[in-house]
Amino acid sequence: MMIEVQNTKKAAALFAGQKETMILSCMQKVMGQVYADSVEAPETAMAFLGDFCFMAGKPNREFVRYIPEVRGKDFVIMVPQGEAWAGLMEECLGDSAKKVTRYAMKKEPDVFDREKLQRIVRTFQEGEFAACNGYTIKMMDEEWFHRCKAVEWCRDWTAQYPDYEAYQKYGLGVMIMKEGEPVAGASSYSGYFGGIEIEIDTKEEYRRRGLAYVCGAKLILECLERGWYPSWDAQNKGSAALAQKLGYHFDYEYTAYEVWGGRGTK
Repeated sequence: MMIEVQNTKKAAALFAGQKETMILSCMQKVMGQVYADSVEAPETAMAFLGDFCFMAGKPNREFVRYIPEVRGKDFVIMVPQGEAWAGLMEECLGDSAKKVTRYAMKKEPDVFDREKLQRIVRTFQEGEFAACNGYTIKMMDEEWFHRCKAVEWCRDWTAQYPDYEAYQKYGLGVMIMKEGEPVAGASSYSGYFGGIEIEIDTKEEYRRRGLAYVCGAKLILECLERGWYPSWDAQNKGSAALAQKLGYHFDYEYTAYEVWGGRGTK
């Protein structure tokens, strides 16, 4: 039986030891949902936020195959809590799931070199590269909050926030603009009390020009000014390398499953 948990403290023990800030967002009821097999004494739980689904507790086939109605999408990144969950996912999902490796960065609030980050941004803003290419840095505002939701390559900058008011409270973003349009940016995929989960994207034809590096530096600085922690979870080795270049330290690899077109039938 699948139940959406309103008192998320009841399921907190099942997620003990998991460091993902998106779980924290769900547990704090800032965004996302928590589902369990019981309201009062859950043995299995699932935290769902955006494209991500984190499993916890006793492995349960029903949870692997469940898709909350709020999503309306046919893609999800499922993160197992241990090998038993991973095995059940592979059994249930079959060919609809792609096993991938993701890279977690250590969460170290005092690790960042502000002077270095400021120098990265200043060098870009004052340099010939930006001037010659017509690049400018712009903070996310209400107009672009809504416009980004309709653009596939950058929709995740704001997609998880129901409105601009929520984004102002729990989100933050920066964009590099060219001819009035964003070509790269860093924003909050999700937010929680005291921090954000960073999402960085560059329009395909503008990649490998260092724009993501500048956006990342600027967003980290803006977070630090607010006393927020800018959490970074890397999808691939390139993202992990960029994070480390900005001051993060690698923590560990973990397995996830990218699932398209439903949850299988087994």
